[in-house]
Amino acid sequence: MTTPTVEVSGLVKRYGERTALAGLSFTLQAGQRVALLGPNGAGKSTLFQVLTGLFAADEGDVTVAGFSLRRAPTKALAHIGVVFQQMSLDLDLSVRRNLAFHAALHGIPGAEAKRRIDALCEARGMTADLGRAVRELSGGNRRKVELVRALLHRPSVVLMDEPTVGLDPKSRRDLLAAIDADIRERGTTVLWATHLVEEAQTADRVLVLHRAKLLADGTPASVTAALGGDTLEAAFIDATSPKKETTS
Repeated sequence: MTTPTVEVSGLVKRYGERTALAGLSFTLQAGQRVALLGPNGAGKSTLFQVLTGLFAADEGDVTVAGFSLRRAPTKALAHIGVVFQQMSLDLDLSVRRNLAFHAALHGIPGAEAKRRIDALCEARGMTADLGRAVRELSGGNRRKVELVRALLHRPSVVLMDEPTVGLDPKSRRDLLAAIDADIRERGTTVLWATHLVEEAQTADRVLVLHRAKLLADGTPASVTAALGGDTLEAAFIDATSPKKETTS
């Protein structure tokens, strides 16, 4: 077994009397796109907020590339790239200036930052957009810029929190293709949070989060079998339905 890129151990997060994460534990390996599948309110966004250091867990720890998020947060977070659920670019700055600002935050020298920005944007067909203000771009192209930003410092882990919300089918397909290309080229670990079963069906592995707990973990086929459905969609809907909750 190779050393996991990410280890989540006994993670607990509470908001008053409500438990958003209830002793969550799992590991992520390099070179995989892992879908974090769960209905709204399952705890996906809370998990991402903990993984990105926005919130501190009440119990447990996360290790990223061997560094504890609790004991060495700066070193752990340096290995993570993030595409947040809500767009977080400066709309009035150009694509290049948005990306250059992020590169500077990571201490990437100017000349090297320019090389990386040019190469990543060229690979995604965005060279002509580098001088445009972000507000002039389509939703799909804004997401591409956010992906380039997440990859600029060459992280070993990329977290994507429902990144296709509001995108048309082509933009969704292009984003998936871009992240899969990075996995092939660099062996990245990708955790892709979604409530869309169709996105989870093409993942290497699926984690089903429901009511703050891990309900299933495995390949799409094994999760389907474990949850007792003919398809992943049918199994997921049945396992997380309100009717199921009242009878279990």
